[in-house]
Amino acid sequence: MIMKKILTYILSALVLCSCDMDLTPKNTVTDDDLMGSSKGMAIYMARLYSYMPFEDFKYMAAWGFNFNGWLGTLGIDGCGEAMNRDDVFRTFRSEDNPCWSSAFVLIHDANHLLEELPEHKSHFTDAEFNFFMGQGYFVRAYVFYQMARRFGGIPLVTSTIAYPNESSALEVPRASEEQTWDQICDDFDMAISLLPQTTLLSGLPNKYAALAFKAEAMLYAGSVAKYNETVSGRLTGLGSKTGVRVIGFDSGSYKQAYTRYFSESYKAAREVMKSGAYSLYKKKWVAGDKDAMYQNMVDMFSDLTSPENIFVKEYQYPSLTHGLDAYSSPFIFRDPLCSGSCPSLDFVELFDGFERYADGTIKVTDGADNTHGHYLLFDSTMDFFKNAEPRLRAYVILPGDVFRNQEIEIRAGVYTGSEPISPLWNDYSYSRATENFYQNLPQYQKSPKTLYLSPRAQSGQEIVELPDGTQMTAAGANGPFYDVKDNEANLSGFYLRKYLNPDANYIRGEGKSAQPFILMRYADVLLAAAESAVELAIDGTPSPVEGDDMLEVATQAINDIRERAGADLLGSKLSGDEESRNQVRRERRKELAFEHKSKWDIRRWRVQHDEGRDGFWGEKRDASRFGKGSSYRLHGLYPFYSVQSGKYFFDANFQMAREMELLYDSIDYYFEIPSNEVAKSPVIDQQPNR
Repeated sequence: MIMKKILTYILSALVLCSCDMDLTPKNTVTDDDLMGSSKGMAIYMARLYSYMPFEDFKYMAAWGFNFNGWLGTLGIDGCGEAMNRDDVFRTFRSEDNPCWSSAFVLIHDANHLLEELPEHKSHFTDAEFNFFMGQGYFVRAYVFYQMARRFGGIPLVTSTIAYPNESSALEVPRASEEQTWDQICDDFDMAISLLPQTTLLSGLPNKYAALAFKAEAMLYAGSVAKYNETVSGRLTGLGSKTGVRVIGFDSGSYKQAYTRYFSESYKAAREVMKSGAYSLYKKKWVAGDKDAMYQNMVDMFSDLTSPENIFVKEYQYPSLTHGLDAYSSPFIFRDPLCSGSCPSLDFVELFDGFERYADGTIKVTDGADNTHGHYLLFDSTMDFFKNAEPRLRAYVILPGDVFRNQEIEIRAGVYTGSEPISPLWNDYSYSRATENFYQNLPQYQKSPKTLYLSPRAQSGQEIVELPDGTQMTAAGANGPFYDVKDNEANLSGFYLRKYLNPDANYIRGEGKSAQPFILMRYADVLLAAAESAVELAIDGTPSPVEGDDMLEVATQAINDIRERAGADLLGSKLSGDEESRNQVRRERRKELAFEHKSKWDIRRWRVQHDEGRDGFWGEKRDASRFGKGSSYRLHGLYPFYSVQSGKYFFDANFQMAREMELLYDSIDYYFEIPSNEVAKSPVIDQQPNR
């Protein structure tokens, strides 16, 4: 993807020399140089794609696309998948460096390619010419797409604008949101028609990549057109300068719009599926073997030969690296920090294979809820997860599991009191979230104490002597530690595993990570087909692909993903109803976690704001369990060792970290247009109601 070899062409092309002012300087790269040969176009492509707004290890909302990736939180902003050590975990309402001005630079370069390359067509074969023209349309479609899901309607600049020029010619107003999504669809269609099935230049998208991204973009467009209507007051508005509907859809046309977009998404996804060009990664998968299933999914994210990979951004040590491992590994591998992303219990609860209370939460006691009965006891911490789907273990480091040949000891404390053990708290409601800290318990405060905790690692560890004379640290090697001023350890009872380098011989340190980032994979396509099919069925729309039973296709797609994951298959065919829609959403949240997908999903579903929060997880849940008003907190699952029996119990509680409230407001589904762009332009409208 990065095309290291191609980038060297740029350096060789930019040679310095003395120049005659009457001649074209020899150190200037002209259109003839770039568009007169395949090598020149390779340079052009390298520049285009090096500035593309791809969300990978080097993207974070707190710094936008200018971020260098040293924290590596993998898209957890405001989506509830995990909590972060450095307070960058926040509501995804904006970006510190929004892609606006930089996006138009890319659009200009794409437009220039589309206008200028035909003048040099004779230098290329038909296949080469179509390939490079297809790249121009792909780049423009993708950049428009990234802008549309942030801003709604945008200036649709589809030709180069000469400068200097009449000032009026330089001012392009925002199009309506519907016009914007229509243009994105048209540009992807042009790319699809021109691009070959197999790319002509390594790292650049082929026809199927364009189809897959079209399916994703149209799914987003359909969701926005439909679910804007569910937001109180309808999430739509006209620009004050132009009167154009820059966000949302007209009340008389939104149904036709979302039907069209869902249909386009389904058709694009089905074309990829029917091609047979890609398949789910199952190189080490063995039916009925959970360890094989787990290892298969671990390997999937580092195997560049995976049949599932549709579009990948590659890294290479030492020239092009990122910092995920240095900042997100478990505490014992900290270099220089750790715990960049600690998955939440709320996320873990999405997965199959746990005993549950009536409200669907994971069962930790033998009572009716986690305030009644006595704690369940386990011989080891991993026994708690023995029936969980292997996909969870591949994405999350569980307490007591092995990573880089070392057991990851995660323990909140040691209990020395008698058994059976009653719940530590009699109230786990949100109103007690800032009070229910283990260091406040009487079992810890009073003498003689029966609960041992550790404020921090090393010198802060409390020591318990076991009956056999051995000693045990209260919080284990990886925490969590209760000193909330020092979050450099486990925060939730879990560590991230997805995308971490599992090699025990991996040389740790800043800027030494080289795992590739999968921008688009076949599971994305299956999930897009399933969701668009269910959405169309809910609306009573027949299949846009002749001969397809949409709901059968959707059911098979979900079951294929669940089978690979080691989850239970759906017991019945999906239907055109809310329950089936939520089943598909739930599967997306599990399968695509930590891939910069979930934060966009909950935005397009319009379930991020307070009134929609009961659908936040892709299913109906009690919103009051997670927050009140504009505040929201996540949960952790904390293991404790009981000395009397030598067994472990788990407490489900709010996160052991300083308070990190998430503020949700429906107006923030659309980012604010950069104020300087609005101030200096007579035609660029700010978002309505801002």
